[in-house]
Amino acid sequence: MKKKLIITLGVVVTIILVLGVKFYMDEKKLDEEMIKVVYSDEAKKVFENDIKLIDTKAFTKEGIIQSYEVDKGSIEHNPMGGIIVTLVINKDDTLKLTYTLNKYNGKLEGGGASVSKELTKQLGLLEENK
Repeated sequence: MKKKLIITLGVVVTIILVLGVKFYMDEKKLDEEMIKVVYSDEAKKVFENDIKLIDTKAFTKEGIIQSYEVDKGSIEHNPMGGIIVTLVINKDDTLKLTYTLNKYNGKLEGGGASVSKELTKQLGLLEENK
């Protein structure tokens, strides 16, 4: 009786370990795929087009936004679908643009966006209360 209990316990522990490793590997594969998408040329075009929508003179001498970098630590799966990513603008951690990348009909597109308070001020997107 005691021997059966030990064998059963061993089998259960082994199954739990195998499932844990499988879930970890699946998650790691998903993370690698998201990073690959975010750093792709297609994503770069999406980022630059979206940035030019909020700063029409972006990447020129007259523009507020001169450069951007992907915050690699911010890349995560959106539970509603797509990838959430944050861009750091002009190498300033207070200037951020966060939004969702989605695939629609095989084409990568930007979704809803959030602009940091400091970037909003610099771009003059909100009028000050008088």
